[in-house]
Amino acid sequence: MTIINARPADTGSGLERQLARLSGPFLSLFRIVVGFLFACHGAASLFGVLGGAYGGGTVDVGSWPDWYAATIQLVCGGLVTLGVATRSAATLCSGSMAYAYFVVHQGDALFPLENGGESAAMFCWALALIAVLGPGPLAVGGLLRGRAASPPNAARPAPRRRPFGRRPSDAGQTVARRPHRTPNPSRVPALKRRAVP
Repeated sequence: MTIINARPADTGSGLERQLARLSGPFLSLFRIVVGFLFACHGAASLFGVLGGAYGGGTVDVGSWPDWYAATIQLVCGGLVTLGVATRSAATLCSGSMAYAYFVVHQGDALFPLENGGESAAMFCWALALIAVLGPGPLAVGGLLRGRAASPPNAARPAPRRRPFGRRPSDAGQTVARRPHRTPNPSRVPALKRRAVP
């Protein structure tokens, strides 16, 4: 699988190097803001706070698709904000916004500014970006697993390779090396054989 590096190369100017260092924290900040705003939409629809659903009130419990969309917005938006199960939650949120755009808004007009679906389109793509790039270094999910979450495409040290013929010893005991094997001349290709004078 090919991974595209989302950070600028470190070979550019000083500004590019400084911005590259900040890409992880800014990804976390982006995730927190988008997740919080998304959860606020769910809270407004379910509980009538922050202006309520459709300018006031709440959605009916169990009504399709309003109540389910608001529940996804509140729960998964909260998970994205905290950085817990971020990729799964952001994927579900992005899919719900794609559904909202194409089912609710697309029938009114072609372009988002004409059909009122610009927030659905923006949330869809922002949450898809979070699903692809991950939570960033400042995430509760990484702390719950006992380590800090790494920024996207972070350089990880290469796994240590042991030299040929060596095995790890058990409690300081010396392990014998494999004996050297001479290749069988009949198995060496004809082009590689040399006549000995």
